[in-house]
Amino acid sequence: MTAFPGFPAETQAFLRELRQNNTREWFAANKARYDEVVKTPAVAWVAAMGERLKQLDAELVVDLRTNGSGCLMRQARDTRFSKDKSPYKVNIAMLWWHGSGKKMQHPAFGMEITPDDAGLVAGMFHFPKPMLAAYRQAVLDEELGGKLLAAAHSVRAHGYTISGQRYKTTPRGFDKQHPRAEWLKYNSLHAGEHNISADTIASPRLIDVCMDQFAKLAPLHHWLVAVQEKYGGI
Repeated sequence: MTAFPGFPAETQAFLRELRQNNTREWFAANKARYDEVVKTPAVAWVAAMGERLKQLDAELVVDLRTNGSGCLMRQARDTRFSKDKSPYKVNIAMLWWHGSGKKMQHPAFGMEITPDDAGLVAGMFHFPKPMLAAYRQAVLDEELGGKLLAAAHSVRAHGYTISGQRYKTTPRGFDKQHPRAEWLKYNSLHAGEHNISADTIASPRLIDVCMDQFAKLAPLHHWLVAVQEKYGGI
């Protein structure tokens, strides 16, 4: 595969314009430009980065569909339950996930390109009920519980923030004195940072920079994969 040259500068320029002109009329008038400077390079990036990511997870899904079912998220926003009725996202978001089925139900590596910068993430943004139950079993599991602490320590040591704690107290029915009780307060688990500059996004160095960061985030991804392999959760 040809090396990815970096996103054209026009990609983020388009996102900045969209941020200022977030209407269906403006987007329709600029749809051809969107296809050229946003969607086309984004698909090429999904393929190139996905190929490299298979070095970290050989079973990672690299799906080039652009209808929302593939790695790329939809550009259109779901405004049904939101006070913000802006019709379009002003970022480009994508996930490369482990496992068959919908991407949001599996551990994944993700990226978001905004009008100003980019950020990477690994983990899961939401645990469906079966996964929440599997996660809690894994926290209490002596082997997997210990591996969670090791993965979290590794990821944090590289400067990444781990997110996902939702509850203020240990869920009902669980021992508040358990040595890993704090982890029972999470209903998702993911880590990452927004620290990739516009210059890097537009450079051939982007793929190496991202690969380096994804490798540092990988312990959390691998731990969640192990949880699903042992306890299910899909």
